[in-house]
Amino acid sequence: MLIEVIKLDHSLIEEQLKLKENVSDFVSNKIAPRAKEIDEKGDFPWENIKDMASQGLLGIPIPKEYGGAGMDMLSYCIVLEEIAKRCSNTALVNLAHVFSSIAINLFGNNEQKSQYLIPMAEGKKLGAFGITERTGGSDVGSIRTEARLDNDNYVINGEKSYITNAGKADIYVILAFTDKEKGSKGLSAFIVEKGTDGLDFGKNENLVGMRGISIGEILLNNCIVPAKNIIGKEGDGIKIVLSCIDRGRIGTSAVSVGLAQGALDASIEYVKKRNMFGKLLSEFQSTQFLIADMATEIEAARLLMYQAASFVGKKERFTLEASMAKLYSSEVAMRAAINSIQIHGGYGLTKDGPVERYMRDAKTLTIAEGTSEIQRGIISRIKLR
Repeated sequence: MLIEVIKLDHSLIEEQLKLKENVSDFVSNKIAPRAKEIDEKGDFPWENIKDMASQGLLGIPIPKEYGGAGMDMLSYCIVLEEIAKRCSNTALVNLAHVFSSIAINLFGNNEQKSQYLIPMAEGKKLGAFGITERTGGSDVGSIRTEARLDNDNYVINGEKSYITNAGKADIYVILAFTDKEKGSKGLSAFIVEKGTDGLDFGKNENLVGMRGISIGEILLNNCIVPAKNIIGKEGDGIKIVLSCIDRGRIGTSAVSVGLAQGALDASIEYVKKRNMFGKLLSEFQSTQFLIADMATEIEAARLLMYQAASFVGKKERFTLEASMAKLYSSEVAMRAAINSIQIHGGYGLTKDGPVERYMRDAKTLTIAEGTSEIQRGIISRIKLR
């Protein structure tokens, strides 16, 4: 019996290779020099956002007619990976921003796209997506925020927690129930602008890693939002969230691959310089094997990420591929960071070098956009149908 062998071609086209090269140069010159200070001071990377905007990196997957580059998801993941190699904080801020603009692009009407996407893609306004609450994150059916139609406005009440770019963003996509009795089918999504009456912000979380991102609470107390700001129609919220979360998990996978590659790059540079017992550290087999394992796992994670990204827009659902990529790449990032510290020895435990930061940041990635346990649950449910 003949067995058909299917070869998946994940090689990058010339345009993507050029994009990768240009972003790599930009990151080396602009982003990398600020990464250590951003982490140490916990500063939000405003200068990096401004520089990314000048390079058109805040609207990569947004259509050209709305100010973006009109590129595909794989191209955007290439950008995220390159940024995350040197500053995963900046990459996550970028992802949260683009994540919210994707929701408007996929499900918004022409008026909403013209009003909000253009300034978001150009970097004039920063975005955030408000889904998670202390009672419900991955379990969106457990959220408590509600929106009530009152003439030409919706009145929204509730609290969002652990929201990336909270307080810093200008445009928020907020998930709320418009009909609690319908369960998840009663969820809707709204565009809420900073400065809207009833919109406020609570505390920012003091994170172990990703210390440069603003992750905190969004408070909605009789927040009055024009009815025209609903994205799609009432009940479309769950469809919007599921579609965007899958894309967000692929983006998180790209950030994870970038962080892991950064840890590997730092390790290779170190072992080629460090002498021990009269030999370079790179000459010891134990070091060589660690490097080999790291490199192999990172390449496997990258291929999973490329595969998931290549499915976006080409098939109806890519939930399985997105969860596999997110699960594996985030855990590879954690292992790469830990192995990098091991390779650096005592120096790896200090804040003088970058690798302890990689470890703290990597842990965030195993939790963000759904924990590893959530991803395993999704994968197993799909496979066991």
